[in-house]
Amino acid sequence: MMQLLTRRRFAGSALAAALLIDVAGALAQGDPAFQQFLLALWPRAEAAGVSRATFDAAISGLTPDPSAPSAAAKQAEFDKPLKDYLASAVSKARIARGRAALQKWGGELTRISQRSGVPPEIILAAWGMETDFGAARGGKDIIRTLATLAYQRQDRELFRDEWIAALLILQKDSVPREKLKGSWAGAMGDPQFIPSAYLKYAVSYDGASFADIWDRPQDSLASIANFLRQSGWKPALPWGMEVRLPQSFAFSSLHGGFGAFAAQGVVNADGSPLRAQGDATLFLPSGAAGPAFLLSDNYWVLKAYNNSDSYALSLSLLADRIGGADGLRGRWPMGEVFLSRAEKSTIQRELQKRGFYKGTIDGRFGQASRDAIHAFQLAEKIAPADGFGTPDVLRRLAQQ
Repeated sequence: MMQLLTRRRFAGSALAAALLIDVAGALAQGDPAFQQFLLALWPRAEAAGVSRATFDAAISGLTPDPSAPSAAAKQAEFDKPLKDYLASAVSKARIARGRAALQKWGGELTRISQRSGVPPEIILAAWGMETDFGAARGGKDIIRTLATLAYQRQDRELFRDEWIAALLILQKDSVPREKLKGSWAGAMGDPQFIPSAYLKYAVSYDGASFADIWDRPQDSLASIANFLRQSGWKPALPWGMEVRLPQSFAFSSLHGGFGAFAAQGVVNADGSPLRAQGDATLFLPSGAAGPAFLLSDNYWVLKAYNNSDSYALSLSLLADRIGGADGLRGRWPMGEVFLSRAEKSTIQRELQKRGFYKGTIDGRFGQASRDAIHAFQLAEKIAPADGFGTPDVLRRLAQQ
């Protein structure tokens, strides 16, 4: 799901609250607290530019969606082992569908790529990752779902803001209510844009006023490319590549230029020389014993779509396979032990105590966690210092 990038705030007045009484009779019978919660959002919606007619029509008869809270807990990209997630996300069937889409939409993708600087394969891979090329968009009523999430999670303004953004989309004459379908979290259409992202990034392929990301694939492809372009995609720079490390590799740093890694004997997985320009980060998702990747600045742009390494790496490798590349050359280690989220949180907490980690204690290992583990490994002379969290790292931290 697209990450929220902007928020709106508004403090309502007593006069505006009084005006809400007239709407109460139009609401269907249901949860009174839910209905009153929605009514109380009118000042905020009005300040954002929502008309009273749009607001009244949206909340009339609206009832909570009981399935939203339970669905919100399911996020495989954060809880499933990366190699398992990758096997599912970059399946032979999905690669085949991606290549078929490349043939079908090749002309449009060429023009979109020329305008945005984003390669066609990357655009298609994002489409494939989000909705399997339109096969799994989600059928939730976004107005109802986001209203429910806003009500259930009143501690998070994100859902209130996204609900109001959905009303702004609804207010556009060319966007009927029945179009606003999507996932449990409000992600819509083929690109799975949340409402604020739709307002900011959705564009039509041919310049029309309405970007139909539900029923016009060319609009979805143009919108995905526009998001990546605005998020900082650098043309002519790959997302990264699989690499091969020499046996003598020192693991002194996980960061450096491609040239610096090349000077240490790192080569592409097929044995060819690395590119000379650009910054890179060494990513070892199963430690030194598994596949190795050098990530460019564009990899972090892909994480703006979904802040998960499983997601971003899968998208990247799916793009390569759609473009005709072979599969991974590196092998996943046998018998690898996967840490639970609680164990990862413990590692983060212990690293934070020692001054190595400054991020959030959430049991999710991103680059900040890998850098902290790498620094601890160097300090304790643990070899290889690959930044990979293992039961041994947990045990050493617990013993100190």
